[in-house]
Amino acid sequence: MFKSIRIRAAVTIVLCLAALVYLAPSLTSDLPEPWKKYLPTDRIHLGLDLQGGMHLVLEVETAKAVETTLDRVTNDLKENLMDNRVRFKIHERTKERDVTFEFPDVASREAFDKILHNQYPDLESASSQILEGKGLVSLKINEKRAAEIKKMAVEQSLETIRNRVDQFGISEPEIIPQGTDRIIVQLPGVKDPNRAKNLIGRTALLEFKLVDEEHSLEEALKGNVPEGSVVAYESRIDRSSGRRSEIPLLLKSRTLMTGDALETAKVQIGDRFGEPHVSLKFNAQGGKDFDRITAENVKKRLAIILDGVVHSAPVIQERISGGQAQITGSFTMDEASDLAIVLRAGALPAPVNILEERTVGPSLGQDSIDKGTWASIIAGILILIFMIFYYRLTGIVADMALAMNMLLLLGVMAAFKATLTLPGIAGIVLTMGMAVDANVLINERIREELRLGKTPRASVEAGYTKAFLTIFDSNVTTLVAALFLFGFGTGPVKGFAVTLTIGIVVSMFTAVFVTRIIFDHFIWNRKINRISI
Repeated sequence: MFKSIRIRAAVTIVLCLAALVYLAPSLTSDLPEPWKKYLPTDRIHLGLDLQGGMHLVLEVETAKAVETTLDRVTNDLKENLMDNRVRFKIHERTKERDVTFEFPDVASREAFDKILHNQYPDLESASSQILEGKGLVSLKINEKRAAEIKKMAVEQSLETIRNRVDQFGISEPEIIPQGTDRIIVQLPGVKDPNRAKNLIGRTALLEFKLVDEEHSLEEALKGNVPEGSVVAYESRIDRSSGRRSEIPLLLKSRTLMTGDALETAKVQIGDRFGEPHVSLKFNAQGGKDFDRITAENVKKRLAIILDGVVHSAPVIQERISGGQAQITGSFTMDEASDLAIVLRAGALPAPVNILEERTVGPSLGQDSIDKGTWASIIAGILILIFMIFYYRLTGIVADMALAMNMLLLLGVMAAFKATLTLPGIAGIVLTMGMAVDANVLINERIREELRLGKTPRASVEAGYTKAFLTIFDSNVTTLVAALFLFGFGTGPVKGFAVTLTIGIVVSMFTAVFVTRIIFDHFIWNRKINRISI
């Protein structure tokens, strides 16, 4: 028994020391250099409600993702029809965003139907009619495929936003889906909300298009845009005045490459003016495509477009091999860094709208910390006084276990990098009550056994044995509820569930294991014949 007591005591001491090691960075920032080099330095992460930050509710325009897919498939269908010498004409989009094809004769219509049926299962006819001998067919994405595209758009947006936030360097962000087309984003500790919103909400669709130098830009600006071309604007900053201006350009509609071909993007400093720019490196296929595009269009201007805005349109002087390019545009270092982040993380499959925005200031967060801390301290003091008053020296044993409970709980949170929120503080207070409740059950059982005339050794043994099942059952049911809260709850609810879950496990250890060591020490080593309870 003596050996068993020493082993259990050693285990307890080791766990407490480990908790102190993980908790030390949260208690003080003045750590010695050897500690910073070899021991943990991460503090307990504070949630949005404690350290301030941003809360955003985003809506993904899933219908736009379906529309984009329809555009892509339709362009492929047009090229297929031309390759098969099928005569057709495309009408402008209807309000329902369907694409309408017109065929001059029956043979063209039959050839179209055959190609559509065999090669494009995602498309279906929205309407079909014959008008003055001409066949009209409106196409749309079928409902099943449209639902899949919408679901994938939300999932891909979620992953893309998470990648952007991770690269931005925000610790412990909360990014979760809500409903069918919404995403909740919580960013604790954000210092520049506008920059964060721009980083998250930017579609980041990168395109490479040729400048149309065959038609008149002036005529296009008057509304006479030639077929197969589009007017876009290049954003420029005057170096002397710092004023930004928009320069119109006439571009060919066809996109030669997109950001899907990117392997990486990084910020570099230019040799000439010392301004930052974004250097692009394409993947293997993208490098081959860029090599081919530049070889076929020497002495032509290639526009680099991001989200519809032309950032630069340099002249291709020669064939460019190696799969590299760069985006210039008088960026600040932050702008260039954010652009590189969104390009590395990939484009959003559809635009996102900010439906709700809340900003929690750090002063409000500190006020919450202060109030939560005082609430915990007051609750702890009241519990300590009650246990000593009601159970005497045995109450002191319970209070020691409670103090150890708090130490281990916070140490585990620091070790696993859990986030402490305001509801999490409420979970800590609740854990304190549950930990003492377990000791109350044990102490009452010991009292009953002593009243029956049993010895202190037999009373303690019976008290722990009989109370254990009741303690175990109550804690397990609470643990199950906490796990469900963590699995299905959002940020604040999860914060409560985290501290409650850790607290339940720790309180079982301290209430049953640690207090039993103290009782066994006094009964077996000190040979006491009376328990102050």
